[in-house]
Amino acid sequence: MGHHQLDSLDEQILRLIADNARIPFLEVARACNVSGAAIHQRIQKLTNLGILKGSEFVIDPEKIGYETCAYIGLYLKDPEQFDSVTEGLRQIPEVVECHFTTGQYDMFIKIYAKNNHHLLDIIHDKLQPLGLSRSETIISFREAIKRQMPILDLADEED
Repeated sequence: MGHHQLDSLDEQILRLIADNARIPFLEVARACNVSGAAIHQRIQKLTNLGILKGSEFVIDPEKIGYETCAYIGLYLKDPEQFDSVTEGLRQIPEVVECHFTTGQYDMFIKIYAKNNHHLLDIIHDKLQPLGLSRSETIISFREAIKRQMPILDLADEED
């Protein structure tokens, strides 16, 4: 997982599109004082390098009836079962993130559920059969900060 050196134009483009993935290339070009073709080429380069991974619409889970957001630390009965547990988690639509972590948990997941009763059903009926010895659940009351990865100035990185 190497990293790629970004120049100031790349950084400026990333800042603009991180704020609004639907911003027209011509508007980005005007803000960066370059041609639309230059922006198109840079976006293509950043995509080919894997720095940009598409664009997406963000759905507000609460607005579609998923009122409970929970983070769950998973302890596996057999830690060698990471692959099969991960595949099982992929089959549970309410699981939106899964991380292999250091620390006390074997895995850490993020789930959206309609309510606490639905969350309990997911844990009992869908997670436990995957081979967990136990789990710890943390319910989020409210998301306070959510943002894209910051694009720091090149000068800041040299410090």
